[in-house]
Amino acid sequence: MTLADGIWHQIFSFDNYSELLTLVRNSLIAGAALGLVGGLAGVFVIMRDLPFAVHGISELSFAGASAALLMELNIVAGSIVGSLVAAGAIGVLGARARDRNSVIGILMPFGLGLGVLFLALYKGRAANKFGLLTGQIVAVDTPQMTWLLGTSALVLVVLAVIWRPLAFASADPDVAEARGVPVRALSLAFMLVLGLTVALSVQIVGALLVLTLVVTPAAAAARVTASPVLLPLLSVVFAVVSIEGGILLAMGSSIPISPYVTTISFTIYVVCRLAGRYRTRRWGVRRSTPQPA
Repeated sequence: MTLADGIWHQIFSFDNYSELLTLVRNSLIAGAALGLVGGLAGVFVIMRDLPFAVHGISELSFAGASAALLMELNIVAGSIVGSLVAAGAIGVLGARARDRNSVIGILMPFGLGLGVLFLALYKGRAANKFGLLTGQIVAVDTPQMTWLLGTSALVLVVLAVIWRPLAFASADPDVAEARGVPVRALSLAFMLVLGLTVALSVQIVGALLVLTLVVTPAAAAARVTASPVLLPLLSVVFAVVSIEGGILLAMGSSIPISPYVTTISFTIYVVCRLAGRYRTRRWGVRRSTPQPA
């Protein structure tokens, strides 16, 4: 076997594939829930220009998960605590864009440093350390599944309640505030929802690549539509396809799941960008900021 054949077999290996399907059942269910949550939250991340905040939250989520791993506690719970601390700090201290970016820039190295410290002190399996950074595929056990699905349900309920006023506040905050919409309260509420979404994403794709599920699908959808109905729908579809496709491709290989998910997600974005450019040139259709339904 040549070196190229060996690398290809390592990346794409379908030996005993049907038997391996039973091992990732929980991951597939968790991935579907995460795609739904990430796709919906990502719409507002794009509308409110918060991709940098997603990355900042993921660093403290990583620190919380690492601390839980070190203390042999529930990793999902630790990740959620870290995310909520970061999201709350960004929401309270970073009301303005300039302040927000400064707060995120301070939190990111602090969270990453804490996470590295906790992992350095952890003496367990190296795969557990690596999984927090780059994702893991078969490590979603039943207790983690309960946390993941419960948190996903909470995020969906909150988004359903605040969707319309949050969309209004995101599209035109000055007019929304003038009409009595609680813009600051909605901003903080969404930051906490975003924190929960990031914590969920870390469990599957790792802390380093959360953006590929919370930002890229919505950004891809925004390239082809500004419809307040079609945009979140496409965002969810793209996120679910990315994560489920990544799980299925990574299942039989020794490569972490994250490269597969990021490749699928990026490919979808490139296709949508080209499609949006073609539509603009062909019919003169211009994208606009999504408006509340």
